Amino acid sequence: MGTHITEPLPTPRTAAGRDGLAALLARPGSALVGLDFDGTLAPIVADPEQARAHPDAVPVLAALAPKVAAVAVVTGRPAEVAVRYGGFAGVPGLEHLVVLGHYGAERWDAATGEITAPPPHPGIAAVRAELPALLDRAGASHGTWIEEKGRAIAVHTRRADDPQATFETLRAPLTDLATRHALIVEPGRLVLELRPPGMDKGVALREFATRIGADSILYAGDDLGDIPAFATIEKLREEGVPGLLVCSGSTEVTELADRADVVVEGPEGVVRLLRSLAALSVPHCSAP
Repeated sequence: MGTHITEPLPTPRTAAGRDGLAALLARPGSALVGLDFDGTLAPIVADPEQARAHPDAVPVLAALAPKVAAVAVVTGRPAEVAVRYGGFAGVPGLEHLVVLGHYGAERWDAATGEITAPPPHPGIAAVRAELPALLDRAGASHGTWIEEKGRAIAVHTRRADDPQATFETLRAPLTDLATRHALIVEPGRLVLELRPPGMDKGVALREFATRIGADSILYAGDDLGDIPAFATIEKLREEGVPGLLVCSGSTEVTELADRADVVVEGPEGVVRLLRSLAALSVPHCSAP
């Protein structure tokens, strides 16, 4: 990070956010830093297979992670894919980093390099078999992109001639398909993801925070799938656990920006914020 200048931390616009930031800075060794991947650590790209973490993300996380209880990357992607696209494996300083993939169904620990996960939901295979014909019937086979996610499957419309119209056209038939196979549809930024119910980023964040005994939490996200994580932190704040909500600024998802304590300018802004936190935090003394 050599020549990078550390910027002052932004002032959260809510009292709860200011309390969350103050708690994190006062007791970083018991704080959890939760981060979405796509749109937060990695810029959004037309082809999801080409997504990669911001070039400064790993160095900044390696500087921050030893000073906090844990850094958790919470993503809808398979854990292994997020690790590979993020470049998180084998990096000194990231021993306190975990990746909670598939909304927490999978967990990768940087300290061991191991992934733990339950068996896949049988509905995913059924949906995979039916999806091409459904897209043909809906007149949406051209320009849509099917992303195989192992424990989920997603349909992207960003490359269609009219991305938003295609997104809206597919919502109802994909919801019907998901329901028939005991799955749910998670809408995002020009993407509809079919996945098993019962797990979301909020559930994953709360379970991990409880496991490590975090007494303050920062969470940064950019998309509709991050709303459950925001809701969890809002609930935890009511229960006395300070938290800070950060939106990786997007004009596509205004609800997240409206609920955030701090809005930054995409992954570049997230990296700047984390760099400032790393510079102001004292080292953590023990493992989570």
